[in-house]
Amino acid sequence: MKILSTVAAVQSLARSNRRVLVPTMGALHKAHGELIRVARKDAGGNGEVAVSIFVNPLQFEPGGDYQRYPRPEKADEEFCRNTGVDLLFRPSVAEMYGHDRSVFVEEMSLSKTLEGESRPGHFRGVCTVVAKLFNLLAPDAAVFGEKDFQQLAIVRRMVRDLNFKIDIIGVPTVREDDGLAYSSRNEYLNLEERKQATVLRKALLAAANATEKSANDIVALVRKLINQAPLAQIDYVELVDAETLRPVEMAGPNSVLVVAVFFGKTRLIDNIRLG
Repeated sequence: MKILSTVAAVQSLARSNRRVLVPTMGALHKAHGELIRVARKDAGGNGEVAVSIFVNPLQFEPGGDYQRYPRPEKADEEFCRNTGVDLLFRPSVAEMYGHDRSVFVEEMSLSKTLEGESRPGHFRGVCTVVAKLFNLLAPDAAVFGEKDFQQLAIVRRMVRDLNFKIDIIGVPTVREDDGLAYSSRNEYLNLEERKQATVLRKALLAAANATEKSANDIVALVRKLINQAPLAQIDYVELVDAETLRPVEMAGPNSVLVVAVFFGKTRLIDNIRLG
């Protein structure tokens, strides 16, 4: 496995038959392993799987958890070796951004709601760093998890609108045995918060199984169930169109229920397709 940390080193790489990128912020876990597995399948035996690890300061809001975000470099490196990664790109902040940077990439429609409303500037940071990674690594495809549903939709839009010749592959959410979606932020939860966080998956499944299909009823049901967990503080619960991310009145084949909930200081997101 090649480990590179500079822009110059990445740009000097010879191209393989097919390169598939898995962009991450590190603290790798089982869900990342699934992204890498899907990338390997898409790359084929002669292709190359590249993983980037970069905790991107641009996508953290002021007062966020940028400084304490987990950075287990040795463990992440070993994880990549064990999962058959061919190239690990692990740059510093100074390598990725000039001190006087003044150019950003910003999506202006899908990013205005949900996570974008709760975390102003977040998706400008995401689009900027993903566009840079696409430019530097020139992948034929890139793999993203569906847990970050809005992020995936925005990356697809960016690729479409900026004419990146890159296939975007979405991978279904990987969950722990009790249903909680894998997330690097799960380790922030204390024992009681971790126990109560399982209410998210239970509420989403209840919505999927509900006979009533109106958005108001579904949202009310999910809010009621989540509020049964004393430590849960709901940020949002919304039923939206999977492509436009605009609210819909009824659950249908292209609708998705998205939630964001605090447990203590830790904010978790999840979603489920309805209809």
